Amino acid sequence: MKNKTADFYFPAPRTSRYCSQCATPITQLIPPDDNRVRDVCESCGAVHYQNPRLVVGTVPVWNNKILLCLRAIEPRARTWTLPAGFMELNETTAQGGLRETWEEAGVRVGLGELYTVIDVPHANQVHVYFLATAENDHVAPGPESLDARYFDLDEIPWDNLSFRSVSTTIRHFIEDHKNNSFTTHYYSIDANQPY
Repeated sequence: MKNKTADFYFPAPRTSRYCSQCATPITQLIPPDDNRVRDVCESCGAVHYQNPRLVVGTVPVWNNKILLCLRAIEPRARTWTLPAGFMELNETTAQGGLRETWEEAGVRVGLGELYTVIDVPHANQVHVYFLATAENDHVAPGPESLDARYFDLDEIPWDNLSFRSVSTTIRHFIEDHKNNSFTTHYYSIDANQPY
């Protein structure tokens, strides 16, 4: 039941205090035959593994312009981003990218090749973007976006982009566009790198 005083919901922290199987307090220890500290229930034996979360999205293009969405939610509200979000259970990375593009921008796209795969270990995430071609220039931002629009490649709002994975993906796209050769890019973003 929703707390009557809460006006909104928010993602729960990754750490848990109680076992989701039997509600016993969780202990942090290294289970037998493992090599890392895990959240373990010493009552029922459940090991609560924490794994990286997958963020999936697209680089939607219409007439050589890139679609960006102005975030309405934290983190980084009021900054521009590529349409992307957490992959849901029971969907593929491609399905997730298409869903996020529709939810955030109201845009239908034809999905292209896998474009960037970016490890973001300090956030316990992996970001995956697909190239995409928009069906038309119509946008209809969803509740997570304040605005959505297509930007010419020389009009990208570099000083107001949301995340490094977004800015690096766009930089790769511009460079590949100049060379008329698009390839998949894989790299990591370190917490200590400049924005």
